[in-house]
Amino acid sequence: LLLLLVAAWGPCFSGAFRTPQRQWPVPYRRFDYRPKTDPYCQARYTFCPTGSAIPLMKEEDVIEVYRLQAPVWEFKYGDLLGHLKIMHDAVGFKSSLTGKNFTMEWYELFQLGNCTFPHLRPGMDAPFWCNQGAACFYEGIDDEHWKENGTLVLVTTISGTMFNEMAKWVKHDNETGIYYETWTVQASPDNQPIVWFDSYECSKFVLRTYQKLADLGAVFKKIQTNYTSIILFSGEPVYLGNETSIFGPLGNKTLAAAIRDFYYPFKPHRTVREFFVDLVKIIDRVILKHQFYLFYNLEYWFLPMKFPYLKIIYEEVPLPTGSKTSFGV
Repeated sequence: LLLLLVAAWGPCFSGAFRTPQRQWPVPYRRFDYRPKTDPYCQARYTFCPTGSAIPLMKEEDVIEVYRLQAPVWEFKYGDLLGHLKIMHDAVGFKSSLTGKNFTMEWYELFQLGNCTFPHLRPGMDAPFWCNQGAACFYEGIDDEHWKENGTLVLVTTISGTMFNEMAKWVKHDNETGIYYETWTVQASPDNQPIVWFDSYECSKFVLRTYQKLADLGAVFKKIQTNYTSIILFSGEPVYLGNETSIFGPLGNKTLAAAIRDFYYPFKPHRTVREFFVDLVKIIDRVILKHQFYLFYNLEYWFLPMKFPYLKIIYEEVPLPTGSKTSFGV
């Protein structure tokens, strides 16, 4: 956890790379299908252990939609990360016809650390990533989990028809958006900064779901809704290449070594001494040398870091307004 919080503090980079004119923020890349995960990637906590298919609701059903939010790893650490406003988001549903509750969320297949930093495996030149994320749907809402240190509040009501349309969208969204992206990267902490890269995590899934429901006709309550973002601050990013162009037979060996060297201090630590030695290296590279390597869309970028380097914000994102007539709710 501590490494994640100071992770804005990374390799020696030198060289003249020209950055072509690009669209900012860089569009999140979508894929035609979800690849199988490598057996090397293992999770301490099983992904979606009680998951089930999204049910088909009757058209005349009236379904309550709930905003769910709790501190990350609340089940293990309680409200510890809630004090830092590091929150996890989900959506809850309650059917008026059956009385059944459901929870839907999107999170990492192999925990946050694996999505944020790679493994440096012996015999492999390129860093190895276990960074898939996916949607999880299951019956029930753990009221105690969401209420004790977080939020469980009704935000809108939808019809069964709208729910079924949303379910189709979730399937497509889940099959095409497959990689978790921890960092938001922007130019400054100003109110309207240039955003170089946008994160792709649980809160963004919830926001996309709300927007889809609004587009289908859902009318949301006027309540304040805040979400967590972990932001890196940098000058204009420099595109470096993908795994093949950097680490392949014809790749840039100097750059490849620098990227591996950058990620090395973020490895799991066995002793307290090892942790603090690597922490000093991270601070030296990112804060003193203003350097960070970002992996985004399966490509590597160099970030010329600048003050304040890293910030965790808990900012308001208003609930959406619809663009269609409601499906009879």
